[in-house]
Order: sequence, then structure tokens, then C-alpha cells
Amino acid sequence: MTVLSRTYAERGGYRVDQNQELVALGVANIASGLFGGFAVSSSASRTPVAEAAGARTQLAAVIGALVIALLLVVAPGLLADLPIATLGAVVIAAALKLVDVGSFVRLWRTRRSEFLLGLASFVGVAFVGVIQGIFLAVGLSLLAFVRRAWSPHDAVLGRADGVKGYHDLDYYPRAKQIPGLVLYRFDAPLFFANADVFRDRIRGRIAEADPRARWVVIAAEPITDVDTTAAHVLEELLDELAGTGVTLAFAGMKDPVKDRLRAYGLLERVGDAHFYPTMGTAVDAYVEATGQPWVDWEEQAAEEPPPSGPAAREVVAADETPGDGGATPADGRSAGDGGPKAPSRARPTP
Repeated sequence: MTVLSRTYAERGGYRVDQNQELVALGVANIASGLFGGFAVSSSASRTPVAEAAGARTQLAAVIGALVIALLLVVAPGLLADLPIATLGAVVIAAALKLVDVGSFVRLWRTRRSEFLLGLASFVGVAFVGVIQGIFLAVGLSLLAFVRRAWSPHDAVLGRADGVKGYHDLDYYPRAKQIPGLVLYRFDAPLFFANADVFRDRIRGRIAEADPRARWVVIAAEPITDVDTTAAHVLEELLDELAGTGVTLAFAGMKDPVKDRLRAYGLLERVGDAHFYPTMGTAVDAYVEATGQPWVDWEEQAAEEPPPSGPAAREVVAADETPGDGGATPADGRSAGDGGPKAPSRARPTP
């Protein structure tokens, strides 16, 4: 019922409250039980048939009920000899309008795994039954979700010149890595199904690091939960990394997830000082703690002397030209920086 109502809502450009529809169905069944009436159920074919007949409002159901009552009183045997196949043909003709072949084609082009899920749902409904087919589709969808969460996308991050933030090296192959620091992102919550995958991938990233990794900073924004199994694996990982002289830290972790780690006793194990609000502050802490020479491209640009002579006059003229509201303020920060710039660290380049 909810799937059908959502389909018609999208087609008609209005919104439906599916919870309200289920509540109405339940109230109708309660009232029917109290007064000895028939059990009330929804129908996946009644709405398509009514629409095919020209119905546009819910008043069509009231008129249909009155016509049925009138037939039962006046001519109860009028439709007795009507073949059941005729009724089936009416339903099939009306339901065919719900088949959206274009959506299937788009799914095949954009995401074939969801196309296969839709195809499995269609086969289940057509050859097994409506309820069984829907349950099959829901079950397969849950399995697909678990599979994606079990082996999610991950990335080692680097600093790309001219681009703010730290980005996936697969998409920014020229991004620079800070020597001895592994910036790692795991794009899923940590739970029993992927905790070992998370640990194994970190081991692999550490083994691939050149020079040897001294810190591993987890970009924790995508980690929205940590269950007890994952907490146990994290504890084992902390012991393992401590034995090899590698520090584990987190950047951008959400407060509810930190509360989980506090309840597990892991916040104290990691150390509150190793939870950083942003990846940039984590990098600064690593550089300060290890003395690793590193000059960020933004700092390098800030340290360059301003142009002089004709070039300086051109820059001044460009600054005085009225813009579209996105001009850089006088303090050198862009309008989207959102705060004062960190002081420049004068360190020799490696």
C-alpha cells in the first residue's frame, strides 16, 4: 500500500503520509471488529483500476461502494456470469500503467546492482506472489546494504596544491603526503561485520608507507557509530600499534561517537589529546610533535613577498575593481574561510 501511494504521489506531484495511511487502516479494522463488519484491507489493484476509469479523488471509492450496494439490492445476479478472466484483464490493463520501463533503463545505466534488485522483485511478485516478492526485495536490499557496509570505500588522503582540505589520492594523484603520517578515511560506521576489515586495511596502509609511518590519523567524519565488537578490535589495534611505535589519532569525530568510545573506555586509551577537531589541526600536532619539516601550500603562498612595480599596480587595480560579492577581504582570507588563518610556521623545506 505504501509503495503504491508513493508512486501515485510522485506522479501527481503531492505528498502522502504513509504512517497516517497505516493508522487509518488499523482504525478501520478496529471499528469493523467492534461492530461485526468485514476485515478492512488495502488493494494494490483498486487504485489503478479507478484511475483508468477516470477517478481523480477519494470520492470515487464512496461512489463505488454505493453502486455495489445498489447492485446487491436491485440486481444481485447481474454480474454472476461474468468470467473471472474478464476481471483479471481489467486489473492487468490498469496495472500495466504502473510499469516504469524508463526507470529500469536508467538503473541499468547508472547502478546495475539496483537494477538486479528491481528485477528480482519483479520476478518474485510475478511468479511467487506479491507479499513474497516484496519480502524478497527487502531481504536482498538489506543484504546489499550489509555488503556495502562490510567492505566500504576507503582512502589515504593527501594535500593537493590549490585545493583546500585533504583528499583521496586515487582522485588527486599529485596530492602530497606528509612523511611519516598516514591520513586514512574509512567511509562507514564501525560494527561487527567490518571491524576486522578496518583493522586489516590500516595494517596494509602502514605497511605501504614510505618512509615508515609514525602516526596514523583517522578521518572520522564518516564513522557514525562504533559497536562493542568494533570497540574490542580498536582496543587490540591500539595495543598492536603501540608495540610498533605508531600513534593512532582521530580527526573530526562526532561527539555522539566520542561518547560511545568514552563508555567503552577507549577515549582514555587513545588519549583526549589525540582527538582533533579537523584534519588540519591533527597535521599541525604531528608536525609539532615529531619535528617533521613540512610547508603547506597555503603557508608557502602567504610567505611569498607581494609583487612590486607594474605587477603591483595591476594587482591594486584589480582589487579596486567592483566585483560580484566574492572578493577577497583585505586580511588575505577568502569569504568562505570562516575564521582567522593559522600563523605561518617557518620551517625548512625537506
